[in-house]
Amino acid sequence: MKIGLLIYGSLETLSGGYLYDRKLVEYLRAHGDQVQIISLPWRNYAAHVGDNLRFRLPPGLDVLIQDELNHPSLLFANAGRHPYPLVSLVHHLLCSEQRPAWQNFFYRLVEKRYLRSVDGFIFNSQTTRRVVNALVGDQLPALLAYPPTDRFGAGLSGDEVTARAAQPGPLRIVFLGNIIPRKGLLTLLTALSLAQADLHLDVIGSLTSDPAHAAEARRVTRETGLGARVIFHGALDNAELAEKLKSAQLLVVPSSYEGFGIVYLEGMAFGLPAIGTRAGAASEIISEAQSGYLIAPGDAATLAARLSALANDRVALTRLSLNALERYQQQPGWDQTAGEIREFLQKIVASGPVQSKEEDHDL
Repeated sequence: MKIGLLIYGSLETLSGGYLYDRKLVEYLRAHGDQVQIISLPWRNYAAHVGDNLRFRLPPGLDVLIQDELNHPSLLFANAGRHPYPLVSLVHHLLCSEQRPAWQNFFYRLVEKRYLRSVDGFIFNSQTTRRVVNALVGDQLPALLAYPPTDRFGAGLSGDEVTARAAQPGPLRIVFLGNIIPRKGLLTLLTALSLAQADLHLDVIGSLTSDPAHAAEARRVTRETGLGARVIFHGALDNAELAEKLKSAQLLVVPSSYEGFGIVYLEGMAFGLPAIGTRAGAASEIISEAQSGYLIAPGDAATLAARLSALANDRVALTRLSLNALERYQQQPGWDQTAGEIREFLQKIVASGPVQSKEEDHDL
């Protein structure tokens, strides 16, 4: 197949969504498909809407996968008859994130128009599928395809996880995610300042995705007296990251919204219990009091209580750690999932564009 993938910026961008896109491209190319990357520049939302004045669908493809993140740029390009099927890869909707209601009302209108313009969907989670279906229905072809979570291989054994949980000293916590408001680092820092326990935090993730927010996180760390207990590492390569995950005892990413939450399962490969929030799809991964905990977004007090309890009860930490490892082992491997995506694309190509058929019927 001749497949296009439409994204903003570089395929090498460090985030869970771009990891999904990158691994999908690798799989498709390895199985003989030609994959063309179509990149639009990263800018603000208004400038992306302005792309509609210039951007048109590229010729010569069998199917075009559009990362849903690009939706504001594609309203005009997707309008009318499609030369080939358009498949939207939906990680999560912008209108699902926490922000003022008037802003999400606007984003919802734009995303709804975009979602109605494509011929099929690939969803990264049940949560994302439910949200999209609530907006535009479930009439179009769709596939639920969980993200790749096995990039680190086998992780740790049960014996290694048990021995690590029992190690004395501060509870070693890792936060993994770009330092942006949605990921909830400020909530975690506040919880550390409230907790009645000996805690250490490694913050791993890009400090340049939102420099102002990263600077605020550093300021909060200083002003709350956490400087000796919090280390900002920036982005790490896979080998360095794996070493940090091996040595940590708990993963905490209290995001205000996750379309899936690859990071929770990646941590569970190393037997790390996870603490996330009830917003979004984290509940599809984290079982309350089994493989971790779920809190309300921004609830630093409850998070502090959870951290203190685990720091002072290594038996409970061991139980959660082993359950987290078992949860990871239940997740489908990426090769299986990517194979299902490829079969889905082949069926879409054979069927042709849904939107074109609808227009033909109307003529």
